[in-house]
Amino acid sequence: MQTLPFYKPPRAAFCILTTVPTTLQPLSLWTPPASPLGILTDIDDTLTTEGVVPAHVVDAIAQLKQSGLRVVPITGRPVGWSEPFAQAWPVDAIVAENGAVALRRNAQGGLDKLYQQDEATRTANYARMQQVLAEIEATVPGALRATDSAGRECDIAVDHSEFTQMPQQDIDRCVTIMKAAGMNATVSSIHINGWFGAHNKLEGARWILRTLFDIDLDATLDRWIYIGDSTNDQLMFEHMPHSLGVANIARFVPQLKHLPRHVTQAERGDGFAEMAQYLLSQRP
Repeated sequence: MQTLPFYKPPRAAFCILTTVPTTLQPLSLWTPPASPLGILTDIDDTLTTEGVVPAHVVDAIAQLKQSGLRVVPITGRPVGWSEPFAQAWPVDAIVAENGAVALRRNAQGGLDKLYQQDEATRTANYARMQQVLAEIEATVPGALRATDSAGRECDIAVDHSEFTQMPQQDIDRCVTIMKAAGMNATVSSIHINGWFGAHNKLEGARWILRTLFDIDLDATLDRWIYIGDSTNDQLMFEHMPHSLGVANIARFVPQLKHLPRHVTQAERGDGFAEMAQYLLSQRP
């Protein structure tokens, strides 16, 4: 296991988008990058359909890789949950727990685990997060930790739509409790995630591209594509010129301050496959 330094690019490197999308434009109106470097993607309800990544979606990832593109899923799912997929899928790495930790295959056929925080920080944060999680379960009616919590090292997660249906007011209450404790909080299509630290999906993307490929995301922003489906993707939607949503993002549009620039016709994994085929069809 390896701890890697948290990277903050110089202020001048940040890309300021000159136009902000206010409506969802169809994928057919998207002009992909002329020389794309790769795809950053959410997992749940972007790659998955009913909790499973179908074979044709894995094939789509493989086709993207075969065309010379890098593919890096960035998820709120735990690192333990992500391990078998980092082994099985044709991806360059998986960034888990909203940017805190990454998995990559090594030359021996195993996985390297990379962290943004050192072990002492992770240990102290873990104890504090468990206290917040216990408070949520004790005070928010019906609130339960996500079933994948045993695999989490750097965050906590409360289920709102994976195996239960939590009312919006209770989702908001969970977020309020997390933030009152000094945590970051975000809501995915299935979970409410909370953590201590400066990382998030965007910082995780910057970190892993710099660490693995010596690529400055901000300097090459217009050569990367991001695709997602929910409110915890909106930081990526805000910053990425080539931001896409799968069709099921319609559920979250009323809660989004920043929309993706284009949207697929198909939902979930079918939407990702639609994006991949469209992108590949536009390449010389």
